[in-house]
Amino acid sequence: MQSESRKYAKITTHVLQEMKLKGEKIAMLTAYDYSFAAILDEAGIDVVLVGDSASNVMAGHTTTLPITLDQMIYHASSVMRAVRRALVVVDLPFGTYQGNSKEALHSAIRIMKESGANAVKIEGGKEILESVDRILSAGIPVMGHLGLTPQSINKFGTYIVRATEEAEAEKLKRDASLLEEAGCFAIVLEKIPAKLAKEVTGMIRIPTIGIGAGPHVDGQVLVLHDMLGINQKFSPRFLRRYHNLNEEIKGSVQAYIDDVKSVDFPNEREQY
Repeated sequence: MQSESRKYAKITTHVLQEMKLKGEKIAMLTAYDYSFAAILDEAGIDVVLVGDSASNVMAGHTTTLPITLDQMIYHASSVMRAVRRALVVVDLPFGTYQGNSKEALHSAIRIMKESGANAVKIEGGKEILESVDRILSAGIPVMGHLGLTPQSINKFGTYIVRATEEAEAEKLKRDASLLEEAGCFAIVLEKIPAKLAKEVTGMIRIPTIGIGAGPHVDGQVLVLHDMLGINQKFSPRFLRRYHNLNEEIKGSVQAYIDDVKSVDFPNEREQY
């Protein structure tokens, strides 16, 4: 399995397209700092997403809205210092592209120039096409994001599954086609019915990356802190926890505290 994930020396947008054509699934995870990004890259992850979910898991906010462009560039720069093989995609944060395509281009250029990232991700369909077009015109690769779009939480008012009704499902399919026609290299489909995700994946030529969108997409993405069990407060149906680092780390800290209090640490071998 390790050798399978290493068949590509460097993941590019072109490689992702090849993977879709070959039916090879794309593995994507979030990272926000140098240490975790290095581990993901060494493990063979295909895509690292510097997500605006940093607002939640790194800064403790309840939504993704508060994180700034400067903060996203800081996180992206940290990740880029570690990654050698994976494709690194950075979220354009809330307020840096909606309704103003010139600002969208400026934001995307800052991310690319100041962090060295490989691509940006932007939420929305028809409403943000002008921003997508302008960013792409500068030669910056764009990943789309449809379905549940967390930056629009105040509009939706809830994190429930999206596009369960026919009208919203049809709009999502139209938006997916528009993003493909505009030149996006991939689209994240978040928290939509698996049947709809399968339909969208079959009707467009670019890869789809699912999160809560079932198995019939071209790849999957999860938030690293969720799948490692560091964050215990978020437990949606689509999340599979591969570890319980929350308990492991807590146990290690408690053992350290005990050793310090009992003067067991440092011992003779741990001093000069």
